[in-house]
Amino acid sequence: MRALEKKRALVTGGARRIGRALAIALAEAGASVAITYRDSVEEAEATLREIAAANEAVGGEAIAVRCDLRDPENLRESIADAIADLGGLDILINNAGVFDSAPLESITPAQWDAMFETNTRAPLLAAQAAHAALKESRGRIVNIGSLGGLQPWATHGHYCASKAALHMLSQTMAKAWAPAISVNCVAPGMVVTGEVNQAYQHFAEKTPMRTNATPADVTAAVMFFLTGPHFITGQLLTVDGGLGL
Repeated sequence: MRALEKKRALVTGGARRIGRALAIALAEAGASVAITYRDSVEEAEATLREIAAANEAVGGEAIAVRCDLRDPENLRESIADAIADLGGLDILINNAGVFDSAPLESITPAQWDAMFETNTRAPLLAAQAAHAALKESRGRIVNIGSLGGLQPWATHGHYCASKAALHMLSQTMAKAWAPAISVNCVAPGMVVTGEVNQAYQHFAEKTPMRTNATPADVTAAVMFFLTGPHFITGQLLTVDGGLGL
């Protein structure tokens, strides 16, 4: 089913992992898709080919834009370029993020700032840059949060804080930009995107559903917000198999 036919979507960090799965799923649902990437040139080109192949039947666009989300000016220019190439925007998925671990007592100001500039500030700036286009189309924003934004992980204090801030930012966006734009957030738990190792198995054993999430699980949650009623806004959907219980 092409539930997103003729829609125009932008996925930040869409070259790899969850972002790649999201971009391809959007194209398979009929949307024209733009992705941003920073250094993953080969991965972006490969993802672009898959988006184009999925879009071939409906003639949708497949666009990749280099973007350094840490640079506000470059971020705004890249978002504007992507919107111009797409001819407007209906969907923004703020997927790009960074992950790091460090003892709480040794987190440096630089580490703290680096986490927040990508995980929290960049989604705000991207949404601001896309606001006019999304308002015109009565569009939708989905931010990718984390179970770490709901639970305190002792060796990931800066990461947890940045994702908790993104969760609140999502609700603030929803309230500030209603009724034109719906804004929701998906918070994955442990997601396996590559080879399974002992650490992944440990988390699977702790999860009530006895398995870790896959990119397809996260994609399904995002698609719910993209294809469900526009009336649904300000919601946080955790995709963790019960790990947070």
